[in-house]
Amino acid sequence: MNTGMRLVVISGRSGSGKSTALHVLEDLGFTCIDNLPASLLSPLFSELKRANPSVTRIAVGIDARNLLGRLDPLPDILETLRSSGVQCEVIFLDAHTPALIRRYSETRRRHPLSSHQIDLGQALAMEKELLEPIALIASRQIDTSNMTLHQLRDLIKQQIVPDSQGDMSISFTSFGFKHGVPLDADFVFDVRSLPNPYWKPELRQYTGNDESVVEFLESQTDVAAMLADLVGFLTRWLPRFAATNRSYLTIAIGCTGGQHRSVYMARRLWEHFGPDYPNAQLRHRELGGSVAVS
Repeated sequence: MNTGMRLVVISGRSGSGKSTALHVLEDLGFTCIDNLPASLLSPLFSELKRANPSVTRIAVGIDARNLLGRLDPLPDILETLRSSGVQCEVIFLDAHTPALIRRYSETRRRHPLSSHQIDLGQALAMEKELLEPIALIASRQIDTSNMTLHQLRDLIKQQIVPDSQGDMSISFTSFGFKHGVPLDADFVFDVRSLPNPYWKPELRQYTGNDESVVEFLESQTDVAAMLADLVGFLTRWLPRFAATNRSYLTIAIGCTGGQHRSVYMARRLWEHFGPDYPNAQLRHRELGGSVAVS
């Protein structure tokens, strides 16, 4: 049974971009409710069906502000809604703790769990533990550590309301291991064994998007061999994920600094698979998180 109703739950730690995500969905025609107790989800849908059946797309923000100790029932609540015909998905936003601390210092906002006895770092750690039941059931986790507000808005639009409904959204993301693995990665491929343009003084200032670096990497047999292996692996397995109605998949390609090898490899994979996957995206985390869409 499908009622045509859709629920998007937006959650995550404070400062990760939840309000931005809700504002984007509101602009896209969703009825948005922030800071909703999980226990009110079922009554909300019952009331909407009775009083306002024209509302079919709802987004709610659920976080740790007023739900201490009350998040464990959420999986069962969502399963009940699904059994009644509501399409449910959970989007969990997060960022590395240093990024969240920096954002709070820039805005001078107070974390909802902080107090005279609990500093910001402790509050963020508590919040992470409290939100674990939601993170575990998330259909999609998005790492906003290196995103601007504009990049997050574009990503939410592309992944939650893509132009081609029903197509799996794939993100090919380059990154540097020295800055940490992306929190939202489904697959992580390590290309640090490949020849490094960084050790060529004339190439160091460029990136994997620049022709001189591309020419160097494409002259290396190991680079071609790894690219062929990755293409072969993904060619076999991407259709299997799509067949299971998977909505999102992040394929992270990492090198040491995220400037040369990973940028080149992520772009080549995006170029190869983009024609077959209309919602394929390219993101270079260490180059400012730039996003391209096929």
